[in-house]
Amino acid sequence: MRKLTVPAAGGSLRVFCPAKVNLYLRVLGRRPDGYHDLLSFMQPLSLVDELTVSPAPPGIFLDCGQPGIPKGPGNLVWQAALEFQRAAGRKVGVHMVLEKRIPAAAGLGGGSSDAAGALLALNALNGEPLTPASLQSLAGGVGADVPFFLGKGAAVARGTGTELSPLELPAYWYLLLNPGVRVSTRWVYENLDLKALKGYKILGERDWDPEQPGTWVHNDLESVTLKQYPQLGQLLETLEHLGALARGMSGSGPTLYGLFPSLEAAREAGARLRETFAGWMAAARGLTGKEAEATWGEQVWMV
Repeated sequence: MRKLTVPAAGGSLRVFCPAKVNLYLRVLGRRPDGYHDLLSFMQPLSLVDELTVSPAPPGIFLDCGQPGIPKGPGNLVWQAALEFQRAAGRKVGVHMVLEKRIPAAAGLGGGSSDAAGALLALNALNGEPLTPASLQSLAGGVGADVPFFLGKGAAVARGTGTELSPLELPAYWYLLLNPGVRVSTRWVYENLDLKALKGYKILGERDWDPEQPGTWVHNDLESVTLKQYPQLGQLLETLEHLGALARGMSGSGPTLYGLFPSLEAAREAGARLRETFAGWMAAARGLTGKEAEATWGEQVWMV
C-alpha cells in the first residue's frame, strides 16, 4: 500500500492519482448479488489527477475547476471522505481541491483513483487511525476499483475486482484515445452475453508472456461496446496498422489504447493518427511501482 509523507502541522498534502487500463478483462459469471466475477490485469499509468488535501473547519469541502465534475455526494472523493469519517469514528475537517487530467467516465478509473487518494491522505493527516487492511476493506465499499489504486504497480484483480495480487509488467508506453462517446458501464454489463463468452480460454499463471502482449491482451466488454460504436473498432484496427504491440479497450470504454515500446513510437503513431482523429489523445507510461510518485505526472505526452 502507498505510504504518504505527512506534511508539517497544518500543512496540505498533495496526492497523485493515476489512471489505469485493463490489459486483460474476463467476465467469469454473474454473482447472486448482481455483480460479476472478473479476472483482470490492471496497469496504472503516469497520467494523473492531482488532489490537494488540507485541514479545515469541521466538514467535507471539495473544489474542482473542471465543468461537469460534481463537488458533493455525487463525487467518489466526497463519498470516500464521508466513509472514512464513519470508519474512523470521528468528525473530520477537510478541504480538497481536485485537478483533473484523466477524462471522466472514460474507463480509465479516474474517479476511483481520486477516491483512493482521498482515503490515503485522510488517513495520513489524521494519524493513521485505520490499518492497511481496514483501509483496503473500506476502499472496496466505495468502489470496486478503489482498492487497486491504494497500491503503486500493476495487479491481477479477481472477484468483483477487490481481490488483488501484484503483477510485474514492462514499462510500455500507452497511446490513449477517447472519441468522446458516452458509455454506461451498467448498460454494457446488462447487454453482455455471458454464454457466448464461455468458449474463450481463461489465462492461467503460465499462459501469457509479458513481453508478447499481442498474444493475450483481451477485454470481454468489447463485444458490447464495439458493436454499439463501430468507430471504436476501426480505431483499434488503425492502432494495429500504426505498429502497436497490442491494442484494446479499457474497462467498458470508450477509451482505447495501443501499447508501444517507447515514447517516440507512441508519439509518432499519435501524430499520424491526429490527421484524422479529433478526440482526446495522450501517451502515458505504465507504472511499475518503483518510480517516485513525484515523477509520475512528468511522463506524459498530451496532444
